[in-house]
Amino acid sequence: MSRIQLTLVQIDNYGPWTVTPAPRRETDLQTLQSRLYADLSQFVGHYDCYIFFTRFDNMLAVTNGMDRAAHRRLQETVRNRYPVTVSLSTAAAESPVDALETASIQLQRAGSAQDRDRREILRIEETADTDDRLHIAHFDVNDVTEDYTDEINAFDTFIEIEQAYASLMRYFRHEYDGLSFFVGGDNIIAACPELTENAYRDAIAHVRGSVDVELKVGVGRAPRAQPAGMAAKHALETCRSDGSIVEFARPTA
Repeated sequence: MSRIQLTLVQIDNYGPWTVTPAPRRETDLQTLQSRLYADLSQFVGHYDCYIFFTRFDNMLAVTNGMDRAAHRRLQETVRNRYPVTVSLSTAAAESPVDALETASIQLQRAGSAQDRDRREILRIEETADTDDRLHIAHFDVNDVTEDYTDEINAFDTFIEIEQAYASLMRYFRHEYDGLSFFVGGDNIIAACPELTENAYRDAIAHVRGSVDVELKVGVGRAPRAQPAGMAAKHALETCRSDGSIVEFARPTA
């Protein structure tokens, strides 16, 4: 069965904290955000999971394989190392968007993100079973070095990549209930329901038609995010070597 477990990570009372007792330096806030993301990425990585930074004060993790005790340890780690705490909400569903909607509602019902009295909420409605598998798609831009990096300046290259990401992100979310995340360079990782090859081809065609950027994608499937992601990366290498635009890896154990 294909089911994904998502955890919404939200810094408690972060907005008010950034301006109390006075506005804090933006460089200090950026440093805290990046270090927290790095630590959370390392933590969930021990469970073969992924985390994506979105707006940094809100992060999304694909946490198949992480139970309640592991989520509680994550909160303790943050509390012991940072001047802020995090609340977590977890849900599982066949659709990434459905899982995120449930996780979001659970946390919203526990109190506002700017509520000073809300601390380290942990809501877990349902977790994925050990037999469940999830799908990870790894997209990248065709010939990014030749067409962009070595041809135009770094900021205009960034604009082109971000436009491709925005186009794919919106399309994938509204057409297929998938969640796509920019992860640096020209790489986009998407948590997906089970989709056909034609669905991926349609997504790539949409990006090409809307922003004139060519993508390719490898798709992996496994019980946890990192093995699925590695399978997707290997499938993407097949795209590079064969000149194809969509490749599926064999399911991993």
